[in-house]
Amino acid sequence: DRQVNYAPMAWIGDHLFMCSSLSAGSCTNCPESPETLLVDVKEIGPTMFFAAPAIWEGLLTTITIRMEDASRLKRWLFQYFLAVARRVGVDLLDRRSVGLANRLRYWLGELVIYGPLKNNLGLTHTRLAVTGGAPLGEDTFTFYRSIGINLKQLYAQTECSAYATLHRNGDARQDTVGPPCANCEIKIAEGGEILVKSPGNFAGYFKNPEATRETMTDDGWLRTGDAGIMTDDGHLKVVDRVKDVGALNDGTLFAPQYIENKLKFFPNIREAVAHGNERDHVTVFINIDLEAVGNFAERIGLGYSGYTDLSQREEVYDLIRQNIEEVNQDLSRDSSLSSSQIQRFLILHKELDADDGELTRTRKIRRSTIADRYGELIEALYSDKQDIAVEASVTLEDGRRNTINANLRIQNVATVAV
Repeated sequence: DRQVNYAPMAWIGDHLFMCSSLSAGSCTNCPESPETLLVDVKEIGPTMFFAAPAIWEGLLTTITIRMEDASRLKRWLFQYFLAVARRVGVDLLDRRSVGLANRLRYWLGELVIYGPLKNNLGLTHTRLAVTGGAPLGEDTFTFYRSIGINLKQLYAQTECSAYATLHRNGDARQDTVGPPCANCEIKIAEGGEILVKSPGNFAGYFKNPEATRETMTDDGWLRTGDAGIMTDDGHLKVVDRVKDVGALNDGTLFAPQYIENKLKFFPNIREAVAHGNERDHVTVFINIDLEAVGNFAERIGLGYSGYTDLSQREEVYDLIRQNIEEVNQDLSRDSSLSSSQIQRFLILHKELDADDGELTRTRKIRRSTIADRYGELIEALYSDKQDIAVEASVTLEDGRRNTINANLRIQNVATVAV
């Protein structure tokens, strides 16, 4: 087996990849740099590949942009065979019964679309692809499996030696992270928190017994800090971080991460932050994907001077509003989340950045930081304002600080009656 090891050394997965090459005889490859990772993957052609959700989402954005620039015939072929893949691709991957006509269509799709696409990603020889560390949007997960990439989800924390659950062959579902692994027990505490007990649980934090006591119970259960449920067939479904799960003022469930993942399926949306806990309705901040939206601007002849300028254009707001309305359509079909349809949004004047403390290094949202820093914008979303002026200090790539002044639009979104 060939694998690519690029994970941060602070995460135990990095060490497991290195150890597996010694214990199982696999070949571990390291990229030249973070910037060359995707190019290196194409050269290496890994048989096993782990990637965080942000990478899978970024690859899908790149695919979408390239197809938008393709000829009319190529776009038609892509859409036609993608529809075939959505219909039967997952069944074929899981070796379930599929009719002869659909098998033939999928075989043709493999020749002209799926095969070249996987080759371009460097995943032609990948027999096992894994994602974890954060929830992956259901639509994104299904896309990769439908074109024949055996993508599975795991539930992992460094404190339990990298993983506690993993999808099995023929039993990979887009809404779960799989059943518990061998010798691993999982239970849900009264408050909804996921607890894990396994031989891989850590002994404690180095010279920090107080933090260890907060994380481990006296009888050896690891408090993960995540909220979840166990399905009737033994799969774990992760809802959100315990501290982030809340309720709207009408008492209905508010799960921000679920909504954000729905939004990030669209290539135009790089990041989203949902608000709604103890509020009457849900609103969101949006970070546009500069590459995807810049490509859109080029196609319609829309000039712009940079991220801030592009983000506030009326055409861009209309584009994002259409994406949000599609998410509202999906949410309206879920009885537990239909009240969480998004009613207002704004596009932030800057990209959320780990250097500014707004994201972790693995691109997880720091909600408390954003709530403190952008509290005025949150309140504006829940007012009758149609715009708001902002002045913000940002960190440039070379470490220098710069000030941004902008007037942010606030736009309403249509919801679906339920």
